[in-house]
Amino acid sequence: MKAIIPVAGAGTKLRPLTYTQPKPLIPVAGKPIISFIIDQLLAVGVFDFVFVIGYLGEKIKDYVETAYPNLHAMFVHQEERLGSAHAIWVARDAFRDSDEVIIFFGDTILDVSLQEVLNMPYSAIGVQRVHDPSAYGVVEIDEQHMVTRLVENPRIPRSNLAMVGLYKIKEVSLLIEALEYNITHNIRTSGEFPLTDALMRMVERGVRFTAFRVNNWFDCGKKEILLETNAILLDREGYASNDLPPYENSIIIHPVSIGEGCQIINAIVGPHVTIGAHAHIESAIITNSIIGNYASIQETVLHSSVIGNDTAIKGLRQSLNIGDNTEIDFS
Repeated sequence: MKAIIPVAGAGTKLRPLTYTQPKPLIPVAGKPIISFIIDQLLAVGVFDFVFVIGYLGEKIKDYVETAYPNLHAMFVHQEERLGSAHAIWVARDAFRDSDEVIIFFGDTILDVSLQEVLNMPYSAIGVQRVHDPSAYGVVEIDEQHMVTRLVENPRIPRSNLAMVGLYKIKEVSLLIEALEYNITHNIRTSGEFPLTDALMRMVERGVRFTAFRVNNWFDCGKKEILLETNAILLDREGYASNDLPPYENSIIIHPVSIGEGCQIINAIVGPHVTIGAHAHIESAIITNSIIGNYASIQETVLHSSVIGNDTAIKGLRQSLNIGDNTEIDFS
């Protein structure tokens, strides 16, 4: 089995943070989003990976090769962002000989038993109930949870089950054939080639899909959801930092995740704060926020903020969403 991880998106809803940092590398509860996906797959014995990269793709490639030096990984570049089906299609030569594939979109954190998914007898699609199905690819199922229809962004949804970005495909050749057919015949939805349409073509060809519900779906495409996910995970065992060194005249309110080499002086940090490595925090109060590597925060009160790498902030009380390599002085 091979894992296909599309990570070519531009992350426009998280700008300006994603102007210089690809969304899958944004840290949540102490590690990048993409690491949650890789670690889950490795835990169930999936060792062959195909990453579809595009926007800032070299940063993702560098991270994967550095953090997972023994990973069997291929990187395929999507020159044009023409939709999720197109992303899978450009990587077709990297997986066409696989007996089955698992597709896991690289900006999503899921609570799910991947082993149960791998053991399912049919191809499978992960779903979750949502309040506004029209914004998603939607799955319609029968009494046995078998997929009967898939629709991308339906104007009048007949189901509230949205696809969460996790798929197991056993009929690999039919997947490639469906992708090929839609792209060569220019069959688009809203100007793109969504994976939803290719999967629907497979259903029409007789492929049986099981719909399975995930326990939790953290779609980290917006600042508010990113911070909520960070807080939820830090509250769980195994994510927060436990054995922290003493910081000078500072109070740490757990749970927090603090990277190595950080200087924290005359500060109150927490709860629900993730701080990257080698950050400098001085005379500051920080709650419910994500702070990047090598950031400098001084004489500042921050809440519900996402601060990029190498960012300097001094003299501020505000809620911010700031990209990498930024310097702000409000003193």
